[in-house]
Amino acid sequence: MEIATINGGVTAPKGFKAVGVRCGIKKQGLDLALIYSEFECSAAAVFTTNVFKAAPVLLDMERLRTGKARAVVVNSGNANACTGTQGMINAQRTAEIAGEALGIPAEQVFVASTGIIGVQLPMEKIEAGVRQAALQLSETGGESAALAIMTTDTKPKIAAREIEIGGRAVRIGGICKGAGMICPNMATMLCFITTDASIDHHTLQKSLAQNVEISFNSLTVDGDMSTNDSVIALANGMSGCTQLLEGSPEYALFDRTMGEICLELAREIAMDGEGATKYVEVRVTNAASYQDAKAAAMTIANSPLVKTAIFGEDPNWGRILCAAGRSSAKIVPSKVSLSFGDVRIVENGEPLNLDPEVARKPMLERNLVITLDLGIGEENATVMTCDFSYDYVKINAEYHT
Repeated sequence: MEIATINGGVTAPKGFKAVGVRCGIKKQGLDLALIYSEFECSAAAVFTTNVFKAAPVLLDMERLRTGKARAVVVNSGNANACTGTQGMINAQRTAEIAGEALGIPAEQVFVASTGIIGVQLPMEKIEAGVRQAALQLSETGGESAALAIMTTDTKPKIAAREIEIGGRAVRIGGICKGAGMICPNMATMLCFITTDASIDHHTLQKSLAQNVEISFNSLTVDGDMSTNDSVIALANGMSGCTQLLEGSPEYALFDRTMGEICLELAREIAMDGEGATKYVEVRVTNAASYQDAKAAAMTIANSPLVKTAIFGEDPNWGRILCAAGRSSAKIVPSKVSLSFGDVRIVENGEPLNLDPEVARKPMLERNLVITLDLGIGEENATVMTCDFSYDYVKINAEYHT
């Protein structure tokens, strides 16, 4: 069954509206988004595992217990994290304001925030922004919503797909933001996914969680895990398709499409990493277990020495083996092979006698694939990342100012 790429992001599915507005939290640009469904939705979500969870994350974790929602309010420029009791009061009040403006229960409103940590939300600006957004909701507002959730992102991140289930067109759309403080589980990233499929909360949650593992939880820019990461999915059933049941061919198609959306958005984050000049995939193959493959790939992808070598287009392969060797993965050095792109660098633990320019050639490309074959099993994992450039340091040295 074919999966078609379409436009629209979160407003591609039937019954969803969205908008991005400016409420004045950031110095310039849109900074508040509202996503709304005309009908009650099944809800699913995955959140950061950071102990210092932001107030909106704690609120949404509680909201998720019902498995139902209608709307999401997102502000950028202020994370509402490490803000104590007042931060939770502000998150709850944001949901109440949205509920009032939309005519729905506050309990059916999720809240998300991104930006500077440790600063209370300017609630007068938030209230004005939410009420303005509620009046401007549009079936074509997906792009403005994607713009409004950005912080250090250089471009909006939008994806949408259409499939056919039982003769009905079913759509899944998503937007996300993220460029720095990106590392599982998950990162300073926010992602919002909508669908008009008919699917219950538990089945939607399973699909989302599985696909987050191979996408957003296989993504790192800098190894720093945020307080605010959230991936929230809403399904309103307005396509009129039959109820998706786990184990059915229809569910398998939906799940595969959900995976495409998550992977596309995760790649966009890696490609737009703060100061990034290169997109990198670290593929660890033939490991003893998936956990080993993931551990080795993530350690390589997070290594500052590896990432700076990639920026400098230096095929310093010893840094990659060193990073893998300090991971928790089971490794037999004499079984390991390493490639940059299509160029084999190490074979069964032995370095190959290559012309330095041949080894360097893959490093010159905008997209680089590093493949580490552990040679001791059948499990594989891929982690998406980027390089560390001078601009990464500059952006983060001056973030608060």
